[in-house]
Amino acid sequence: MPSSPLPSSSSSPPSPSPSSSPSSFAVAFRRLGALASFRGRHRILHLTTLAFFLTFLVWFDMAPFAGQIAAELHLTKGQSLTLSLCNLALTVPARIGVGMLLDRFGPRRVYASILIFAVVPNTIFATASSFPVLVFSRLLLGVVGAGFVVGIRMVAEWFSREEIGTAEGFYGGWGNFGSAAASLVLPGLSVLLAGHAGGWRWGIGLAGVLSALYGLVYLFAVRDTPEGSAYQRPRRQGALEVTSRRAVFGLLAVQLPPIAVLGLVAYRICDAGVIPESAFVAVVVVLVAGYAAQAMRTLSVNRTALADAHPPAERYPFRLVALLSLAYFVTFGTELAVVSLLPAYFADTFGLGVAAAAAAGSAFACTNLVTRPAGGLLSDALPQRRTALRILLVGAVAVFLVLSRMTSGWGLWAGVALAALASVFIQGGNGAVYAMVPLVNRRAGGQIAGLAGAYGNVGGIVFTSVLVFDGGDVRLLFLVIAVCAAAMALLTMWLPEPQGTTGATGAAVPTPRESPLATRA
Repeated sequence: MPSSPLPSSSSSPPSPSPSSSPSSFAVAFRRLGALASFRGRHRILHLTTLAFFLTFLVWFDMAPFAGQIAAELHLTKGQSLTLSLCNLALTVPARIGVGMLLDRFGPRRVYASILIFAVVPNTIFATASSFPVLVFSRLLLGVVGAGFVVGIRMVAEWFSREEIGTAEGFYGGWGNFGSAAASLVLPGLSVLLAGHAGGWRWGIGLAGVLSALYGLVYLFAVRDTPEGSAYQRPRRQGALEVTSRRAVFGLLAVQLPPIAVLGLVAYRICDAGVIPESAFVAVVVVLVAGYAAQAMRTLSVNRTALADAHPPAERYPFRLVALLSLAYFVTFGTELAVVSLLPAYFADTFGLGVAAAAAAGSAFACTNLVTRPAGGLLSDALPQRRTALRILLVGAVAVFLVLSRMTSGWGLWAGVALAALASVFIQGGNGAVYAMVPLVNRRAGGQIAGLAGAYGNVGGIVFTSVLVFDGGDVRLLFLVIAVCAAAMALLTMWLPEPQGTTGATGAAVPTPRESPLATRA
């Protein structure tokens, strides 16, 4: 298949950095225009974005049918809540696990496997008639939600560091639209295929079949790296390799929250009366044992780091991994929480019906097609990538402080406008985070992307839980989000600039006078 010619770094001059060019924004916008191409590395980008789109279509295919499923299968409110939590729960550890598999086997095989695997639990869910089977299948479908991580490294193997933010932002923003497509497309398809009664089974089942078919296409349509670029793998498997003694203990600390949040999910399910206290205790025991096992693997894999024996050329700052994970906790965690609560919030605040409230709430979700790529583009264009993240976090602080004071007297259009403005900063922040993640350490790129991605889900669960513990006060949640964003903006002062490379380090980058398609194959 065609590929981008990549001259070696020894035979080509270094690409201009954003800081060295007075026309950085012009170059960035020309690269944005180049995304219309379907040749060379842009072909890989579009095929991988479609893979992400389909994994999110399957992962969120229950959402538009939740009420119908509850009515037909006579589920209680607690059981419906449990299904929603199960859909998110295993995505947290799955993103970390998929990151390890990705670094070992490469994105082509791992992404294709996830897409094909999706049809199994999805079909089980579509044909289920009992609550335990529904829970089992939704837990497994949480693994499909980890597919996002795979494309992060695939894109990083094909695009140079000067354009990585724009490419990753496009991948994240357009792929994430699969969740919205589930609500926009699947209900109509289900009615067309089977009418209203039981039609959800056909709509959900079709999503899984499409995923599996595309998995076969993806397996043969892409390759892991451009011609002449080798796929770099970690030297040791089982845990993220860090490069200093202090980083080992930092990694042990960073691994705790994803485990703890699973305990929080189990507690909420127990508190809803779905599982007994004995089951909750058993879950906690399993989680503690799992963390202990992971800690032992971490210490074993990082024996060289414990001895501080890594040569300087191999070292990377683990602080960068930890702070980017926390940033994604704030940005993507906010997105998950706000997308789920806005329709009900608008309905309660402005007295809207179900359809009108859903349409108003979509002001936050649908902008992802533009806002996440814009965050990545801003990161590419500014002299320092952390500056882009800081600007977007400060903007989020301002908007959520205003939202925390909003009342029905402000009017519906003011609420919709503020929600759309919030999405610019939050989803742009997602793009700015993943403009840096692939540049931390290429060899362990999948694991780092998986850890940061897991923290995004952790944030979503934590922010959603605030509503449970504060009695459902959405304005208080907005204030909490503003405080967290302010804290993260302050922490960016200690965020190192990533110095890693991508698989396309030697690729030519268009200058302001070049065609935006000059770097395609």
